[in-house]
Amino acid sequence: MPETAQPQETDLQAVLDRAAAGGRISPEEALDLYRHAPLHALGAAADAARRRRYAGTEHIATYIIERNINYTNVCVTACKFCAFYAAPKDVDKGWSRDLDEILRRCAETVELGGTQIMFQGGHHPDYGVEYYERAFSAIKKDFPQLVIHSLGASEVEHMARISGVSAEEAIRRIHAAGLDSFAGAGAELLPERPRKAIAPLKESGERWLEIMETAHNLGVESTSTMLMGTGETNAERIEHLRMIRDLQDRTGGFRAFIPYTYQPENNHLKGRTQATLLEYLRLIAIARLFLDNIAHIQGSWLTVGKEMGQLTLHYGADDLGSVMLEENVVSSAGAKHRSNRMELINLIRSAGRVPAQRATTYEHLVIHDDPANDPVDDRVVSHIASTAIAGGTAHPELKLLNSAG
Repeated sequence: MPETAQPQETDLQAVLDRAAAGGRISPEEALDLYRHAPLHALGAAADAARRRRYAGTEHIATYIIERNINYTNVCVTACKFCAFYAAPKDVDKGWSRDLDEILRRCAETVELGGTQIMFQGGHHPDYGVEYYERAFSAIKKDFPQLVIHSLGASEVEHMARISGVSAEEAIRRIHAAGLDSFAGAGAELLPERPRKAIAPLKESGERWLEIMETAHNLGVESTSTMLMGTGETNAERIEHLRMIRDLQDRTGGFRAFIPYTYQPENNHLKGRTQATLLEYLRLIAIARLFLDNIAHIQGSWLTVGKEMGQLTLHYGADDLGSVMLEENVVSSAGAKHRSNRMELINLIRSAGRVPAQRATTYEHLVIHDDPANDPVDDRVVSHIASTAIAGGTAHPELKLLNSAG
């Protein structure tokens, strides 16, 4: 079959102009733009949409100081893109942190000026709602100033099944114990074909959305994410955005959209398919134009590199993510980019924007409008990888599992 003719550039520009002005575009129009719009015109429209949305503060780009606390790598889900997990019977590779070690990491986070933790780990066959209740209540008791922005629909589905309760009850209980918001984990790709291809044991994309809708209706907001580059089509990428936008129309509970790229090392996909950096940049821009009902778009310097992360600030992103004091999951799959607070501030500033440290809910905590007053604590480094770095497999602070479980 002959290839479909490329849409006329004037038609594409009309769609770009409408989206830049705040008008809604259809999934079909978004796909045309993603495939065919000239890169600079696409970026200009996305940047115009960002400036319009943040009129008055459009000169600011934000970051957050946080820590990912990995509580276990034992997981029954075995996603093909994941290099972090250990099967329950793999007693040599599997580990869990005890609560004292988790609290020690929280104390370090507070001491370094961190405001948020992301509790992140595997779907452990023994960890039901009660496990998370104990952990979250202990963290809140000792560190009430820390925001627990953690987990996602996949963890809710798992813990509810282990404890024999509904997803709604699981959400109510962990929220009461201290969970502030969901990190949107486990979305990966929501359309059925690519999701089954990379995570056949996970809940469906529709079920992921149902659980997030329940959370939003209970007053627990979240972010939304997308994993690019595991073999999905362009149309499936746009379909993922449509599914997110439709739920947001109903609940308004997504604070941000955060796409990131598949990392190819040490996992079953073995890098057979990857998103290019330009595909990622175009997706950032399309997300800003298409997701007219989601406030924030975050660039992922951790997976695409600092220079490309910086470029996202000109293609619709208003946030550059985090100084991540610890991260092990994407590091296990090969993400080797490192930074620190001073460098992240400089990246934002050299992109022509004023850096600001933000809270989880995106309020500006500190605006770095005078370089003479920039923070100089060189300990605030992203990131301290305790299990994923070369030679980091021997970790005496971890409690190795002693049974096949």
